[in-house]
Amino acid sequence: MSDTNQVPVTVLGLGMMGAALASAFVKNGNRTTVWNRSTEKADALVQQGAVLAPDVKDAIAASPVVVACVSTYDVLTELLSGAEDELRGKVVVNLTSGTPDEARSFAARAEEIGVRYLDGAVMAVPQLIGLEHALVFYAGSRELFAEHEELLKLLAGNSVHLGTDAGVAMIYDLGLLSLLWSTLAGYTHAVALVQAAGASAEAFTPFASTWLEHVISPALPQSAKEIDAGDFATEVASLDTNKAAIAHLVATNRQLGVENDFTAAIQALIERRVGQGFGAHSIASLVEAFKKS
Repeated sequence: MSDTNQVPVTVLGLGMMGAALASAFVKNGNRTTVWNRSTEKADALVQQGAVLAPDVKDAIAASPVVVACVSTYDVLTELLSGAEDELRGKVVVNLTSGTPDEARSFAARAEEIGVRYLDGAVMAVPQLIGLEHALVFYAGSRELFAEHEELLKLLAGNSVHLGTDAGVAMIYDLGLLSLLWSTLAGYTHAVALVQAAGASAEAFTPFASTWLEHVISPALPQSAKEIDAGDFATEVASLDTNKAAIAHLVATNRQLGVENDFTAAIQALIERRVGQGFGAHSIASLVEAFKKS
């Protein structure tokens, strides 16, 4: 183990994710100080070797690096209020979820009081923390990230610096969550549809997995090329083709009594682009329908 990943660390916030972050540091042998409003959440970590600080100021003072993972930026701002002296000169890695604007505002405030700041987004469940394939995005100073990259890799082997804009990690976070929610919503809608025909979710799901692996996932890189080039010519399936197909789905939903809001929203996007004269384009051109003029 190198000296760069043995730096003492403080972790503020011991929810499921915060506790997993702290545990990764403890397991590596870092002197780990923890703090949480509900002190009983620190019991298991203390048994592993962490030190429970009596208050936030003591927790911050204990380590040169402070990792925060609480419920909101507002909560973190409240927790750190009055601790400016203790924070000055510290490295703060904020893994709290929020919006890009909240991240930028917090970064600006951190700079004002002399904090060396990285904003981050954890793209993993607590059980994956510490593993090589876990993913965490970071934004802020490239030099600061490089200085502490080995330490941060204790949390996720796939630790990625996205840029100096403090809000960019949150944008990537929300982008992947958008993909997660729309994919799972599509899956649950599909299950509701096939259940109306008497099929079970378990019987349908192997086909859904194969469809995702061999049809949808391989289409993403090609879609990315089309979007970046602004060239949506296709030999696969045009929006005109998709317009006809989704009309069948919407009609079948009505016939079977399956909720139509999710499908109708996608139908509206396709019909808007077709109505604007882009029926020959690929489905990747829907990216333009999401953009405000």
